[in-house]
Amino acid sequence: MDLESIYKYYTENYLIDTDTRNIRQNSMFFALKGENFNGNMFAEKALSFGASYAVIDEAEYKTDDRIILVDDALHTLQRLANYHRKKLSIPIFGLTGSNGKTTTKELINAVLSKKYRTTATQGNLNNHIGVPLTLLSMTPETEIGIVEMGANHQKEIAFLSSICEPDYGYITNFGKAHLEGFGGVEGVKKGKSELYTFLRAHKKTAFINPHDSIQVEKTKDIKKVVFLESITYLGLNPYVKLSYKNDTIQSNLIGKYNYYNIAIACTVGHFFKVNHLDIKKAIENYIPDNNRSQVIQKGSNTIILDAYNANPSSMIAALENFNAMTFKSKTVILGDMFELGSDSEKEHQFIAKLAGKFSFDCCLFVGKHFSKVSTNPNFFKNFDDLYDSLKNNPLQHQSILIKGSRGMRLERLLEIIN
Repeated sequence: MDLESIYKYYTENYLIDTDTRNIRQNSMFFALKGENFNGNMFAEKALSFGASYAVIDEAEYKTDDRIILVDDALHTLQRLANYHRKKLSIPIFGLTGSNGKTTTKELINAVLSKKYRTTATQGNLNNHIGVPLTLLSMTPETEIGIVEMGANHQKEIAFLSSICEPDYGYITNFGKAHLEGFGGVEGVKKGKSELYTFLRAHKKTAFINPHDSIQVEKTKDIKKVVFLESITYLGLNPYVKLSYKNDTIQSNLIGKYNYYNIAIACTVGHFFKVNHLDIKKAIENYIPDNNRSQVIQKGSNTIILDAYNANPSSMIAALENFNAMTFKSKTVILGDMFELGSDSEKEHQFIAKLAGKFSFDCCLFVGKHFSKVSTNPNFFKNFDDLYDSLKNNPLQHQSILIKGSRGMRLERLLEIIN
């Protein structure tokens, strides 16, 4: 079936699903494949659960007139998303970066939604499947789309940009993330800058942080918007406080690094003519969740939970920020950083040494990478060993920073911290 015909079916309800466990009534199901599953096998089930159509790419599963056979279901999903993006004819704001993508996306969405009907990436659905799904979640009522793009190797941002065709773009930073896939720090810079390449080629607009020399250098020949001069950092208490148009904004975000995320949200809001008082309200009402810089009070302990992700750049920022806080007693619990390739041992050694330089009461490290750094009892090979240690020696009256890569699932420690 040709793409235009599939698009006609899609526009009956503007609903796309890829998981039969979460089928919505009258959606179009796409049978995607993974290492351990074949979505084609669930086409009939999707229809029985309420889907109007199912798109498959294996002929043996075409057992119903509502099942649409294509050459490649994933490729069709991506083409359909780009076709829809063109039909929408709305501003699309694309963003990527090593750290802070999701928080920045959420802040921008909070600000713009004060004036516009926005549709933004849900959670971190920012890959070759998530970006198409984000675009296809936009309806004729959507006035501005906000698309987060993630990558762990070169050419990926270029591909995602070709699907969502952003009119505006922002790169949060160029840090030490996914070094294995990108081939080092220079590879990260090159890979993330593929967004700039798209904006430049299509004469679109980049938003930049003027305090980031890499952003400034790589956007010399691109139409750009820089942070507003009226945004001033006022410090931490422990949350970021800033001044915007002579008004004080008290955020619910910790860490000076989040100042830049807030500043770009204010700048984007100003650019799209959102009232400055609405911008202030949007920032102040935003509360992080999903293990991102959450401040949690449990018993006598104050916990800063930042266990959603970690890389050397974000680890350094988190440690420096925690050190600057005025808490009396501080404990740091750090988990392994993943996807660092040949730099892994060196980077874990550096972070462990850096943590030791600060005046923290206690530093605990967990994971196979950190355990290679030292045989010190504070270095645990696995989560269970750390869990048992803390259960037998409970922390009391401490401020605790918990940070590690998503795969470490360090939020499980909340069960035993009281």
